[in-house]
Amino acid sequence: MSVIERSRTRLGVLGWPVAHSRSPAIQNAALRAAGLGHWRYQLLPVPPRVFDETVRALAAAGLRGANVTIPHKRAALRLADEATPSARSIGAANTLVFDDAGAVHADNTDAPALVRALPFAPAGRTALVLGAGGSARAAVWALRAAGASEVLVWNRTPERAHRLCTELGATPASDVTAADLLVHCTSVGLQQSDDAFAALPIDAGDLAAFSCVVDYVYGDGRETALVNAARARSIPVVDGLELLIGQGALSFERFTGRRPSLEAMRSAVDRRPTRRA
Repeated sequence: MSVIERSRTRLGVLGWPVAHSRSPAIQNAALRAAGLGHWRYQLLPVPPRVFDETVRALAAAGLRGANVTIPHKRAALRLADEATPSARSIGAANTLVFDDAGAVHADNTDAPALVRALPFAPAGRTALVLGAGGSARAAVWALRAAGASEVLVWNRTPERAHRLCTELGATPASDVTAADLLVHCTSVGLQQSDDAFAALPIDAGDLAAFSCVVDYVYGDGRETALVNAARARSIPVVDGLELLIGQGALSFERFTGRRPSLEAMRSAVDRRPTRRA
């Protein structure tokens, strides 16, 4: 083990808020399984106003890399010294790696993780994406790159949806329309008290119009209302924890140069169905 490797064995997840993140449990389990028990992965709560200066200081503080979540994914790409072509095309990054000189290298593992998690290939299929942030950008780009015939985008602020669609070749949606795939990328549901169906342009009955429901949000050990409603209607689901594990596994490879144990990562996640009153 080199001196550099011994001195930079910390990883983390940048977000605001970020206390809900399951990444530390998942990544630390993977580190132990890979024989890297001396490494540590931690929460990095950082408000937007100090994001850039904080990221620039992480390498000197002993960090080798960091995942990025709401609301920092676009900012993470902007500050990067180098980025993969896919991250540049998406316009957002969820994985940062710091080299020995302190330069920031950005990637986006959300996009390939989504395609790998789907129960069917996106080629020739239609999709409705809810949201216009970093995760939505990755989803739209991934589905378009995988050959989806049409990708519609809805956002509470229509201008943001139009801008994303113009940049990534999707179609703005003012309302819900039937599609093969529903991909939820907003922050609604992040808090268990959120009423997902009050804040989104759908209700539980609308889910029958989709062949699969993907929810990037995950609860604190409990499934979201959207996932519960889809399961109750026997609609195939990709939940936020499975997406978290998928993108986290790819990020782990970028951080460590090793493939993680998916079994160890999944065992660190406690999936308990949401209880209904």
